[in-house]
Amino acid sequence: MTNPATDHKIEGDGGDLDTRALDAWLGHHVSDYRGPLEVQRFSGGQSNPTYKLVTAQRDYVLRRKPAGPIVQGAHAIEREARVMSALAGTPVPVPRIYAICEDASVIGTPFYVMEMMAGRNFVDPALPGVAPEVRRAIFDSQNATIASLHSISPASLGLDDYGRSGNYCARQIARWSKQYLGDPLAPRNADLDWLIDWLPKHIPASDEVAIVHGDFRLDNMIFDPVEPKVVAVLDWELSTLGHPLADFAYHLMTYRMPRLTIAGLAGQDLAQLGIPSEAEYVAAYCARTGRDAIPDLSFYLTFNLFRFAAIIHGIHGRLLRGNAASARAESLVEDLPIIAKIARAEAERK
Repeated sequence: MTNPATDHKIEGDGGDLDTRALDAWLGHHVSDYRGPLEVQRFSGGQSNPTYKLVTAQRDYVLRRKPAGPIVQGAHAIEREARVMSALAGTPVPVPRIYAICEDASVIGTPFYVMEMMAGRNFVDPALPGVAPEVRRAIFDSQNATIASLHSISPASLGLDDYGRSGNYCARQIARWSKQYLGDPLAPRNADLDWLIDWLPKHIPASDEVAIVHGDFRLDNMIFDPVEPKVVAVLDWELSTLGHPLADFAYHLMTYRMPRLTIAGLAGQDLAQLGIPSEAEYVAAYCARTGRDAIPDLSFYLTFNLFRFAAIIHGIHGRLLRGNAASARAESLVEDLPIIAKIARAEAERK
């Protein structure tokens, strides 16, 4: 998902919002707020429309639910706001949440207002144009951040009810298998069919519960304008309670992905780039989370590659229905067979 907290990629003036009503609400609910207010809409693929709120004193970011009918449980902006509020003051950096509005009458749907983070946002994990020693430090900061997240007790932040506890992988496999099998338009893929049978039979016996981000990748982070360190983790829409190793393997998946629509690091000369090898990166995470190793890492990588391919399969279905027309969506669909083959090859290595 495109992240909302950098001050670029503006596509419009926010004319779909009632600026006068929003200005009045902010004056009553955000301390030190002073108008006048200018609203700009961020471009990109956010499922929750996102806006930059410009004032003379400071800028804010507003995220709201989309208008119209929505799937139950989807676009849960109140969950995003809740987890970021809970993480404030922890080693996991997040934007400050200024206010949450559940009254749809203000601008048409519920929304929340958060801090606008200054800093750098990277998309390509090869970090073109960045010095090798800075690349290594950026990767180390990502590693430290996800390790910190997985080391926090959900109960210590009042998040022990933030999701179902246990059996995360089994539930996720069932969910994405059902979605894949239930799409009558998008064509089936033989490797995904094989994985649907293989995955439930190979779920590791060990089960852990932690706060998981669900989409922890480079472009969902803001880095300090000068220093190579994470200053904010964004886009908590998929966060829940889940298995930390599944969450880490999703983040690690970039090492196995070639340079497709979403660029990966497979085939890159990591030593020349200054980027730690996959083994070094895993070892750093293990050291930070008190593990000797991750014996079932291959399973968690296979699971995440399958999940990613199943998501793309759903995009293909929406394309065929005319609901997701874009060059990027079409390009992702072309990548699906490659990702499915990578997933199956990883499974067959076990």
